[in-house]
Amino acid sequence: MRRTVIGLFALMSASGTIVACAERAADEPTVAPSPAPAKPIHASIGALFVDGSHYCTASVVHSPRGDELLTAAHCIHDGEGGGYLANVTFAPGFHDGVAPYGYWQVGGELVAQGWIDSSDPNLDVGFATARQEGSPEPLEAVTGANQLGTNGPFARPVTVAGYPDGVDEVATCETHTQQQDEHQVRVDCPGFATGTSGSPLVADPSPETKTGTVVGVIGGYEAGGYTDDVSYSSYFDDQITDLYNRATTMP
Repeated sequence: MRRTVIGLFALMSASGTIVACAERAADEPTVAPSPAPAKPIHASIGALFVDGSHYCTASVVHSPRGDELLTAAHCIHDGEGGGYLANVTFAPGFHDGVAPYGYWQVGGELVAQGWIDSSDPNLDVGFATARQEGSPEPLEAVTGANQLGTNGPFARPVTVAGYPDGVDEVATCETHTQQQDEHQVRVDCPGFATGTSGSPLVADPSPETKTGTVVGVIGGYEAGGYTDDVSYSSYFDDQITDLYNRATTMP
């Protein structure tokens, strides 16, 4: 399982500042203003936290309201016999122990009934909303978002990014997906340890924003993989489309 355990389980703005130049004497050297801090490379990807510790990864997926997160089902719901996790927060662009856009409260969680009933690894996909009190804009307007892609090819190049347990910066990998079986995708990425559950598999990412089409999340078979170098994802089919449609039309 790539989710750190908490309790019952083992869990794990950058607002640009414009520097004004004071009036200078004629013999003073000209000092250029400091550049505004750059937006984190993967601003739309962040760490999920419970009780101050990050334990999974999530990403922003485009939605009409601009507040939708995508992660593994097991990151927000314990599966058969369990329930939804409480008091979860999301820190987009988290790096070096800093949450550049602050922490966003996670709510509106939704996983498939097959996950709730039997922890079906083919349905290890979950959606949730992320909102921040006082924010004048929805999350997506701040971070950007991936488009959801379903029913695509099993084999394709992707970029994977997530937060290994105990590491305060994003780990990335460029690789190709492979078909594991009828409902599972495999990716080979070194160093994707516990904490990377929910990491998005992004096809055709923009060189500038790193956003593209999300075609999977680490999870599924072996809860995402039993070794740090091989990961899995439930295949995104019509069931995931239906789940997304339900999630984005919830009150």
